[in-house]
Amino acid sequence: RSPLEPKPRALLLLPFYNHTYLLSTLLPVTGVLDDCLCDIDSIDNFNTFKIFPKIKKLQERDYFRYYKVNLKRPCPFWAEDGHCSIKDCHVEPCPESKIPVGIKAGSSTKYLKVANSTKELEDCEQANKLGAVNSTLSNQSKEAFIDWARYDDSQDHFCELDDERSPAAQYVDLLLNPERYTGYKGSSAWRVWNSIYEENCFKPRSVYRPLNPLAPSRGLCLEKRVFYKLISGLHASINLHLCANYLLEETWGKPSWGPNMKEFKRRFDPVETKGEGPRRLKNLYFLYLIELRALSKVAPYFERSIVDLYTGNVEEDADTKTLLLNIFQDTKSFPMHFDEKSMFAGDKKGAKSLKEEFRLHFKNISRIMDCVGCDKCRLWGKLQTQGLGTALKILFSEKEIQKLPENSPSKGFQLTRQEIVALLNAFGRLSTSIRELQNFKVLLQHSR
Repeated sequence: RSPLEPKPRALLLLPFYNHTYLLSTLLPVTGVLDDCLCDIDSIDNFNTFKIFPKIKKLQERDYFRYYKVNLKRPCPFWAEDGHCSIKDCHVEPCPESKIPVGIKAGSSTKYLKVANSTKELEDCEQANKLGAVNSTLSNQSKEAFIDWARYDDSQDHFCELDDERSPAAQYVDLLLNPERYTGYKGSSAWRVWNSIYEENCFKPRSVYRPLNPLAPSRGLCLEKRVFYKLISGLHASINLHLCANYLLEETWGKPSWGPNMKEFKRRFDPVETKGEGPRRLKNLYFLYLIELRALSKVAPYFERSIVDLYTGNVEEDADTKTLLLNIFQDTKSFPMHFDEKSMFAGDKKGAKSLKEEFRLHFKNISRIMDCVGCDKCRLWGKLQTQGLGTALKILFSEKEIQKLPENSPSKGFQLTRQEIVALLNAFGRLSTSIRELQNFKVLLQHSR
């Protein structure tokens, strides 16, 4: 047995009960979150019993498991240090032959039923073009698609999106390339997070060390506090995944992955982090609330009959949409949502300027993900920042979503398949993080 392996391993199979007493004594992450009226125990229970089982199942569906990404884009900010040579950093792209025909056929319009009326997508190359909709479509419908694409290319994204038409963009099977500890660390990894916190993140002026911001966030307005918490929460979530899927030992070329208590304590223990660890975990819960709110707000977009999560397998596509709508119903039932209307609510000129600063800061962070030297870390970093960027886009498009037509594309608000896949997988990662945290609480209890 590896010295890093928690004992006993059987504990990993225990159900996740409410351990409020354990939190307060070993890992003080309890109570109401700042800047919203939601308590952590409520989120734990909601995630464990309603969200996690369904989102995990959704991520296994073909529509959501294949993600097209360009992992070869150069870093726009500094000369690259070279790519990680550790084998676990490698990402295995998915052969075109393995991609469902309805996915690889298509432009971003392909999840709409009106765009899926080509005769079984016989020619995938031609179907890649925007004009490859059924010739029986009216000229008005064709013009709507052209206008939509033109709008989508010019609208204000919160993320730097990969060009899916680039020869360097490849499909990746997310289930075969899971996020876990790869051994990527040191100056290259530090520079990425340092750049995010020091140059692109609103934070208290007194904070210097990016990974250990001890000072309280006094002096920051709500919007800037929210931004900082989102980035900190994303960082905490990624760290939790690495701690929970750590290479414990490798015997005869067969790796053994599992939770690493020593690594978890190093990153989150109140004593070892001088009190900062619990704050990071609270920011994870805050990020979960933000993305949960976005899912509840975007539900009307997917509830329209025109939206069809198209892979070419009619029966599975219908089941996938039913499951997705079921998840949306759950998100809408949550009673303590974050109120995004409290943001950018000042005078119109100042609010507009702050919102644009907010957007540009986040867009810059999405570009920094192209500077990550480990391909697997880059993959999941890009997906999760794009998912959060899509959530922000949704939260700031409420009026456009309310005006969506039932049976035709809308110029006011659209989501590409890439954004949809990133949004749901990013939220799935947060749901998994909170579930993994419950596991560590159980392990902490039994290690004392």
